[in-house]
Amino acid sequence: MPLTFRKSFRILPGVRLNINKRSWSITTGGGRNGPRYTRSSTGRRTTSMDLPGPFGWRRTSRSRRSRGH
Repeated sequence: MPLTFRKSFRILPGVRLNINKRSWSITTGGGRNGPRYTRSSTGRRTTSMDLPGPFGWRRTSRSRRSRGH
């Protein structure tokens, strides 16, 4: 099994800095029953929310587009 590196720091109330081997991200929100917003250094934006029971909701969109020739 490969080893992975991931570290998360709370920098302000409701704001976390997440670091892994290839990128970093900032996560805000996620209070009681609220959505969580994440922006990554790779350009990925994620909005996620926890729902009760076996359900879960997550939406991911990219802001940067790679150009293929």
